[in-house]
Amino acid sequence: MKLTVETLVRTDPASAWAAYNTPEDIMRWNQASEDWHSTSSRVDLREGGTFSTRMEAKDGSMGFDFEGIYTRVVPQSLVEYRMGDGREASVQFIPAEGGVRVRVAFDAEGTHPPEFQQQGWQAILDSYARYAEARSGAA
Repeated sequence: MKLTVETLVRTDPASAWAAYNTPEDIMRWNQASEDWHSTSSRVDLREGGTFSTRMEAKDGSMGFDFEGIYTRVVPQSLVEYRMGDGREASVQFIPAEGGVRVRVAFDAEGTHPPEFQQQGWQAILDSYARYAEARSGAA
């Protein structure tokens, strides 16, 4: 099952792209709630390149590595990747009135209900949008 989340980022395409794909930026926005954070991030943004972001509960109770391989990269437009468990995702950067629409489509995993997964990915994307707008001075 493919799930989709999206947001409008009130910034220019280059800034939206950079905030989404730069390790230092990823560590600032990649969490679904205030009690989680990303402690490291590595990005080799090219087809065949890999990525890995360490996500941890701030209380140290749990954590995991979100990692995979890029299967397609079109600068400032599209990133497609395969996660470590074989699921696939795509991130589109679509010019829109007032900014850039960022749309993420991803294969659901079988452990958690789809609604829960969609809420979590949307929360992360919303965190990204707030950060990207603040980073570019749009907020």
